[in-house]
Amino acid sequence: MVTLGCAGMAAGALSAPAARAAARSLLIKATLTDLPTAPAKRRVPLFADYAEEFWQDYSPHWKPATQRSSRSRIDQLLVPRFGDLPIDMIERGDINRWRDSMAERGGTFNRAIPIMSVMMQYAEKLGYRAKNTNPCRGVSRFKRDLPERYLSAAEYRRLGRVLAEHDGVNPFVIPALLMLIYTGARASEIATLRWRFVQPPRLQLPDSKTGPKTIYLNPQATAVLEGLECRGDELLVFPATRSEAPINLGQYWDRIRRKAALPDVRLHDLRHSFASVAIAQHIPLATIGKLLGHALPETTARYAHLADEVIAESADRICSNLASAMGIAA
Repeated sequence: MVTLGCAGMAAGALSAPAARAAARSLLIKATLTDLPTAPAKRRVPLFADYAEEFWQDYSPHWKPATQRSSRSRIDQLLVPRFGDLPIDMIERGDINRWRDSMAERGGTFNRAIPIMSVMMQYAEKLGYRAKNTNPCRGVSRFKRDLPERYLSAAEYRRLGRVLAEHDGVNPFVIPALLMLIYTGARASEIATLRWRFVQPPRLQLPDSKTGPKTIYLNPQATAVLEGLECRGDELLVFPATRSEAPINLGQYWDRIRRKAALPDVRLHDLRHSFASVAIAQHIPLATIGKLLGHALPETTARYAHLADEVIAESADRICSNLASAMGIAA
């Protein structure tokens, strides 16, 4: 009989995940007994030790805010959960049990698992895990009532009329809002846009929430920029009224959305609506992710339910046509 842990070890000192990993290791060794042995593999660290190695290599490529939030989640969630497991023994079941334990903190889990996924991917690159064994791949997130709003065609028409009639003090407000609508960019990316970043047929941002980013210009967005005077490469495309500071679209948006009878639509919802329209046009999620500048496919996956609705609607139309062709009442 084999005993896991050391003699005299205090009860519970070996965690359940660690015990499972140790048992798997022993079973593998027993199975391979008497078989020819392969050359010794690179020593695989425990997750807690690997977390520090990962941090030293990877974190310098994150922005300060991302570093702070990611470090907190690694220290408070991931290391306590997986710290005593060898990095190559973490399996899908371990991730699923972690997910189940976070049922009351779904949002926290949803924000932490992309970090865990990146750590597993990097472990593969270091040779600590076999290729294509990321246990986080395909793990479902907790569904949340996200405060997302998608504009309908009628609402777009109302907003368009208000924008066309708007006569404000700052002439850059409407062009800036149109750029948000036409590109799906973040408000901060448009507010801080400088003329040297405008390189048709794209905008080349040296920095954004997810790092350097390319925003592709469609004819409508190009027309907006062509209607503005380039005042100098280093100057803002959409400045505030009385200074060379980024425009504060929020202070104008409340009045505009109320006039359009859209009091619950936030500036960021224009970005969500861009994605919604793209899905309705059957553009793949991967392409939408590139257009929006998502660093991780998990971020774009939030729109998957919209794609499901479009497919279901298409199926309904097809079946209605088939039924009509066969003379069967719907």
